Amino acid sequence: MNDILNLEPKNIWRNFADLNEIPRPSKKEEKVREFMIQFGKKLNLETLTDEIGNVIIKKPATKGHENKKTIVLQAHLDMVHQKNNDVDFDFETQGIQMFIEDDKFVKAKGTTLGADNGIGVAAIMAVLESNEIEHPAIEALFTIDEETGMTGAINLDPNILEGEILLNLDTEDDDELTISCAGGMDVTATKNYEIEKLSDDYQSIKVDIKGLKGGHSGGDIQLELGNSNKLLARFLFKSLDFNAQIASMDSGGLRNAIPREGHFIISIENSKIDELIKSLEELKTDIINEFLPIEPNIQIEITKVDSQESVASFEETKNLTYAVMSAFNGVYRMSPEMEGVTETSNNVANVVVKDGEMKILCLSRSAIESGKEAMISTLKSTFELAGFEVEFSGGYPGWRPNTNSEILDVMKPLYEEMFGESPKIIATHGGLECGIIGGHYPNMDMISFGPNITGPHSPDERVEIQSVQKFYKYFIEVLKRIPEKN
Repeated sequence: MNDILNLEPKNIWRNFADLNEIPRPSKKEEKVREFMIQFGKKLNLETLTDEIGNVIIKKPATKGHENKKTIVLQAHLDMVHQKNNDVDFDFETQGIQMFIEDDKFVKAKGTTLGADNGIGVAAIMAVLESNEIEHPAIEALFTIDEETGMTGAINLDPNILEGEILLNLDTEDDDELTISCAGGMDVTATKNYEIEKLSDDYQSIKVDIKGLKGGHSGGDIQLELGNSNKLLARFLFKSLDFNAQIASMDSGGLRNAIPREGHFIISIENSKIDELIKSLEELKTDIINEFLPIEPNIQIEITKVDSQESVASFEETKNLTYAVMSAFNGVYRMSPEMEGVTETSNNVANVVVKDGEMKILCLSRSAIESGKEAMISTLKSTFELAGFEVEFSGGYPGWRPNTNSEILDVMKPLYEEMFGESPKIIATHGGLECGIIGGHYPNMDMISFGPNITGPHSPDERVEIQSVQKFYKYFIEVLKRIPEKN
């Protein structure tokens, strides 16, 4: 930890380290909210909370910048809590264990790092506590629950902010300025089943997948990474030839993370078990070879386990298998307007079979509302054909680009001036709060940027040290050049 505190800029890394000592999972931000409230009060700055729990800290303009437009600096307080299965870690009580990798990156030991969006939060904290940085009047907006529903942004008080420009510090490539993002919708398919009891003539097999890369279900969906739910479904499909019945399944996790690990347990007649294992081992070899170029660390274990007495019927096992096999996963449509940008996608995020209930969780995204409707309608059709009930929830709009953005006209030439090249002006497929906040404040000019972060939402998450330096230098200069009030 001491090594990290010695990194430059020290004020960012110190704040980031303090932040990472505090458990801050989505929907459980009480501790980190109190941390931010106390931070603002210790600085003798006006500190507010709205009804949903967002924290707002206001700081007056520095001398000479009083006539410039008030600026909103925005980042979210929550982080994705993911760990490798073999890591003993309690997110509820432990601080993130950070280390420096190869003198280039900061990473966590077997868990998500929280650079998404902790580095953005830390950068804003550094500005708020500084007596040297020049800036206009600031409203620092720290939202809650961005990762699992964006409820902080959705329920933001529409009268609490006065700023005309918003800088969102929640993107993950330091050569990009983001001016648009996709909207999203949670899709939940559920089905109850009758539990059957098996005789002593049955044995059980466990299929376990781990070692996949995982990643962000928006920003990484186009990489065609392995999805533990979809891969396990292939093993289930093969098992149907042997009349296997599912006893349990637990694969994946959060909707916005590409699932990295999972397992299921099936039961089968004694006489068929050796033949089934042979068949599954053959499929295992095929899948490992298939994904070797992109998932070199994939591990698949097929083992006999204690006999499971309680299972779903063969018919219900088939319904589940068909549903997961058929559920669209990955890029549904690329943007016809912006080369290389995903327009519409779906992540089959989590499959659970337990105690008489089957559940499949997805997150669908699209830059256009009609694309989102097409995607969720496709899933609804798939799941209902398999006898599942389907619920839509947590919908949020996309963020349309502002072609007349005043802040973009400031930031683009400044980037060119400072770094000798043009930044990429992009639309991201990840979900940002800008579109939602823009619904509350339709006249607010917005842009998003940040340092290089790879592997967000997975234990492979890391942030590039040099990029944080670059990002912060740029951020500080942007604050000096905010346009004057009209």
